[in-house]
Amino acid sequence: MAIPSAQLWLDGAVQGMAIGLLAIGVVLVYRSSRVINFAVANMGLVGSVLFAVLVVRYHVPYWVALVLGLLAGGLFGAAVDLAIIRRLFHAPRVIVLVATIGVAQFAQMIVTAYPNLDHYSGASYPLPWGGSWSPVSGIAVTGDHLAVVVAVPLTAGALAFVLNRTVLGKSVKAAADNSELARLQGISPRRISTVVWAGAGALGTLSMILISAQGQAVSTITSVGPTTMVRALVAALIGRMVSFPIALLAGIGVGLFETVVTYNWPNVPGLTDALLLVIVLAAVFFASRGQDAETSSFSFAPKVRPVPAQLRGLWWVRQIERVPLALLGVLAIVLPLVVTEPSRHLLYTIILCYAICGASVTLLTGWAGQLSLGQMAFAGLGALVAAALHRGLSFKVGGSEVALRSLPFPVAVLAAALVTAVLAAVVGVGALRVRGLLLAVSTFAFGVAALKYLYNLSFLQDKGTSTASFLRDSVFGIDISSQRAYYYVVLVVLAVVMAVVARLRKSGVARTTIGVRDNPAGAAAYTVVGARVKLRAFTLAGFIAGLGGALLAGAVQSVPYTERYYLPADSLVLVSVVVIGGLGSVYGPLLGALWVVGLPSFMPGISIIPLLTSSLGLLILLLYLPGGLIQLGYGARDALLAWAADRVAAPPIVKTTTAPPAAIIHRDRAPLPAGQPVLATRDIAVRFGGRSAVDGVSIEVMPEQIVGLIGTNGAGKSTLMNAIGGFVAATGDVSLLGRDVSHASSPARARAGLGRTFQTATLFPELTVRQTVQVALEARGRTGLLSTALYLPHSFARERAQRSAADDLIDFLGLGRYADAYIANLSTGTRRIVELACLLALDARMLCLDEPTAGVAQREAEAFGPVIQEIRRELGAAMLVIEHDMPLIMGISDRVYCLEAGKVIAAGAPAEVRADPKVIASYLGTDERAIQRSGAAGPASADAVTGLATAHEAGGRSPADTGLSV
Repeated sequence: MAIPSAQLWLDGAVQGMAIGLLAIGVVLVYRSSRVINFAVANMGLVGSVLFAVLVVRYHVPYWVALVLGLLAGGLFGAAVDLAIIRRLFHAPRVIVLVATIGVAQFAQMIVTAYPNLDHYSGASYPLPWGGSWSPVSGIAVTGDHLAVVVAVPLTAGALAFVLNRTVLGKSVKAAADNSELARLQGISPRRISTVVWAGAGALGTLSMILISAQGQAVSTITSVGPTTMVRALVAALIGRMVSFPIALLAGIGVGLFETVVTYNWPNVPGLTDALLLVIVLAAVFFASRGQDAETSSFSFAPKVRPVPAQLRGLWWVRQIERVPLALLGVLAIVLPLVVTEPSRHLLYTIILCYAICGASVTLLTGWAGQLSLGQMAFAGLGALVAAALHRGLSFKVGGSEVALRSLPFPVAVLAAALVTAVLAAVVGVGALRVRGLLLAVSTFAFGVAALKYLYNLSFLQDKGTSTASFLRDSVFGIDISSQRAYYYVVLVVLAVVMAVVARLRKSGVARTTIGVRDNPAGAAAYTVVGARVKLRAFTLAGFIAGLGGALLAGAVQSVPYTERYYLPADSLVLVSVVVIGGLGSVYGPLLGALWVVGLPSFMPGISIIPLLTSSLGLLILLLYLPGGLIQLGYGARDALLAWAADRVAAPPIVKTTTAPPAAIIHRDRAPLPAGQPVLATRDIAVRFGGRSAVDGVSIEVMPEQIVGLIGTNGAGKSTLMNAIGGFVAATGDVSLLGRDVSHASSPARARAGLGRTFQTATLFPELTVRQTVQVALEARGRTGLLSTALYLPHSFARERAQRSAADDLIDFLGLGRYADAYIANLSTGTRRIVELACLLALDARMLCLDEPTAGVAQREAEAFGPVIQEIRRELGAAMLVIEHDMPLIMGISDRVYCLEAGKVIAAGAPAEVRADPKVIASYLGTDERAIQRSGAAGPASADAVTGLATAHEAGGRSPADTGLSV
């Protein structure tokens, strides 16, 4: 490897310093709001281009124009916060990230409205100093070098001083760490957010001024290549999204790295971007470890309200969702027969292809919560592979030429989709442990690497051209050379894709995917392997994107990979398509494609249409209609059903008092060995950094015992339970049903018979009660992806059986009226009962209940004792229960352990532990009245569970009057 000259090292370092400053802008926003700001570069364009216009066109003095440009950038950043970010303050971070994409596009629109500089194409970007200085032989320091060397350290130092030494900086840190606590201290997180976004706008402006000054002509400064943003993101990731100094140094490193690669391999286009993708994947992996994952639910996703019970038997109600789709299908079939221009048929085909590609975003982002900003890169690779396979593919392996015969058009398209599915799985493997929004960075970098490197692989290209030809001929003997014929082929494919996606949405495939998205730990407790679910989503999304991309190439009969459709910007447009249509909705991609791609062509004479279908339309929708266009249809449906329900008498409420069939709870299983503990731990220890949370704890739970676990807050109870369940790293041994599970994963321990509830009772906020129980029922048999997608008969039978089992469990626990209610809309008490239903569905032998009455009113808490005992009897299970309600835990427990500072200080029968001096001193206190109140509760009524089961359904009373209620 050759060593670049000293001048090239200087050029690379200077370019890297400017990139590092842009990375600091990314880190600034992320540190304060946990949002990756993809708009920071384009926000800087608003001020940097204004600065150039003032100096070059209007001859404003450099330093005056600089101040005005920085002020414009800061004001734009503040305006973005006030108008958009503040309104999305409590929205999921993924939606705020999508909003930053809209902001970036909106900033581009503002820049294009400036007076153009086309007449000044020969002019260079303004510099503070001219000439050059040669401190040593072979090195020339120019004005642009000097500007960066002076401005970047001063700016970085000033920012560090403000954040670390001033009240404002400490307020920013306090608001970022704990916004609620900051409010109590008189700090307004919203005002702090405005200051941060204004600072990011000014930083972005200065960065773009310095980057543009590196020998760029003024006529080319109105656009920022995605390569610039990728390099800034790489530097920010190396700084773990929190460190300004490391981000700046990493930016310099990226500049030097690019210098070395370009100098040594100048004839390999895009090699730097390909290598940066590898760095991004590594940086994302390390940056994601130890960071908090995205915990907010996808409450913005469009929702369908349940059909009122009195209307479910009506034929027109059952068909109400199919009628609009049928009408749209008829229109799609008839329209090309009425409109005969081939150019319009091409437009219709492109819309359908975008809808197909959008379905991949629905799966990956809407269901799995993994924001992908590179789906059109998969589409582009699918297009190139299909074109190469259709014309005949040849490549070298070990010095010998390998040639593949030309494949028929439909076979080439299908094979290309399979290739992209494999590629997506490979990318997905690297992202399985990525949490939060960092996957967006990986996929964005993948899109850039695909454009710069992968698309240019010789075996994928037509030699000597910038596009790859993909001439269509026939499909199963049918001539598809005309645009109309090909349109109908794509329409059939779209119909099949939508039917498959709709089928998957109603199956365990989508339920487990959404469950992993909303609550990975909860899904793992129900035996769902999160990594496998994510990989499945990646693979299926890659297949659909590759399919849509290949069909799109067939529509234009070429792959214009350097011009349109498959560029990184098109991936951002595809995200807009799906969000505008309705993220997570089966039909959202089609509505979004009609709006974004079709509307400007359908109504070319209306000036406002381009605004509504661009970034501005995306931002308006996020602010005022976050559910997308599909939510308007759902609203009309709900209004019609509500009108009809008012005119039909409600059916009588049926009270369920019988236990569910034994087959639902008891599977064929061997009896527990007599005298052998169901759960045994030995010397369990958990450390967080230098702090010991659990220190050498050994406990035992015998068959059908209820063992209580008590102690003060911070004693290590939940941490111990997490260690038993495999949710935290721990040392020591865990034995479950006589089997050592110390090194098993959380899902594996659940499959071995361990059931778990959590203190927060989060469950899966965006699933209904029935769907949540069905996720737990997946432990008894997985829903097959292929059998479900192919509509095989046994998949329908399995789905019906699972739904029936879920309904039986729901009725048994008195949750019948809430079966179709979303978990997010339930009270804590009702969610606790749903958790118990899930434990019944698991049919676990060892149950770990973490504060089952936390957040529940006292009257409701008193009902839990009999319910817990009844669940124990139904399952024949043992239980480990953490509980602060002393009468409850002492009344139901056979044995009790008391923890203090991570160690067991007492163990034995409830009465013995209650009287232990250490327990009194540590937990109960010396107040005799408190000690007396900690005594056992009265005996449980034999039919208490029956009363609880019917309480929800009682005589039409308000749920609030029935104890455990919504």
